[in-house]
Order: sequence, then C-alpha cells, then structure tokens
Amino acid sequence: MSNFNYIGSELDLFSEARNWKAYYGSIIRRYLGSEVLEVGAGIGATTQSLCQGNQKRWICLEPDPNLSNRLKSSLMNNSLLNCCEIKVGTLVDLSHAEMFDSIIYIDVLEHIEDDIHETRLAVNHLRKGGVLIVLAPAYQWLFTPFDESIGHYRRYNKNTLSKAVPSTLESVYLKYVDCIGLVASISNRLILKSKMPSRQQILFWDKYMIPISRQIDPLILHYFGKSILGIWRKC
Repeated sequence: MSNFNYIGSELDLFSEARNWKAYYGSIIRRYLGSEVLEVGAGIGATTQSLCQGNQKRWICLEPDPNLSNRLKSSLMNNSLLNCCEIKVGTLVDLSHAEMFDSIIYIDVLEHIEDDIHETRLAVNHLRKGGVLIVLAPAYQWLFTPFDESIGHYRRYNKNTLSKAVPSTLESVYLKYVDCIGLVASISNRLILKSKMPSRQQILFWDKYMIPISRQIDPLILHYFGKSILGIWRKC
C-alpha cells in the first residue's frame, strides 16, 4: 500500500450537514445489508450517519493514514465501534476473500481518476445479490474551482455514471437529488466562483434548502439535482 494524503479540506464543513445526510440516508439505508464496505470513509461522518449498529460488520476503508486516525478517534466513544472496523488502504489492499452485501461510495468516486477500474474491483467484492451504491456531484458543466481544489476529477450525469459501472450490474435506482441545492451551485458557478463554501453557507443550505429539496424532488420525479445517486445490484 502506498502512502496517500487527501488534498481536500471540506470534510469538516460537510460533517455538519445533518439534514443532507438524513435525506440521502433515507434512500440508501433500505439497501444496506449485513456486511458493508464504505470506501473512502474519511473522518467518519458518513459512517455515523448511515451505520445504526445493526450491521454484522461495517468496514471503513480509508487510504489516508491521517484521516484514518481521526476516524478511529471519532468512533472511539461511539457504540458503532463494536461493528465498525477501520482499514487503511484501497480495494487492492483487501483480500480476495473479503465479500460484502453492500459497497458504498459517498462523494468518493469523483475523487478516483480511473473510476471504471475502481468499480470493477468493487464488484469482485460483492456477493451475489449485493448492491453498489454511489452518491456523487452532478453535471460536469457545474465543475468549479471548488471541485478542483478538493481533488475532483469529474462530476456525473446519468449517462456518465452508468458508464462508470460494469454493465453486468442491474440498475435499481438512478436519480438526481437536491434540486434546490442545484440553484445554489449554479449561483456559485456563475457569480460567486468560490473555491470553498463557508460554514455559514453550508449550514444555510443544510437547514433551509435540503428540507425544501426533500419535498420537491419527488414532485419533479428527481429530474434534476445537485447530486446524483445510483444503486446497482449484482445478479
């Protein structure tokens, strides 16, 4: 395993986006099986949001040793540590015998240069009937200095995200989420051109925009949104 240092600095900011995590969590949780692999677990904000302690095993895979140490500290006083196991590395560092019911990439796949190779590796660790879950930023035309500053290689639409996933998987769910957040992203793209949102901006988006998006997204059939969520099953 080679040393890896994450260049982004947004993890602490978005860790406070509780409404956002609750929103996508309400969609994802029903697909989580007994044994889960979370790729790019970061500082554990997603782990603590999605893992409710009823899984048999939850592997937090994080290539950055410094983030892994923070992850361990953040879970140390949390009962989730009983089912969570932290591993430093990437998929290539896992044993071929390691198999999971669910593999999740929450705002992670866009950080991986060869995303197609990554998802092919992931499928090798999925049990039959298991699911691959990807949440990622939407629309390449929205790519901003912020994306670049935190190490994004791309943003996705339905077509590009589908192409990044092996065609042998069955599509279960592929929709855009957070339509109101998309308006904020467009404003940043055209007007603010900010490299990093402030804590106040994140809290405003999470407190006021996400609840509205959660109501409107189903009404517009998830036709557009700031993020895209895809779920595929291994047949």
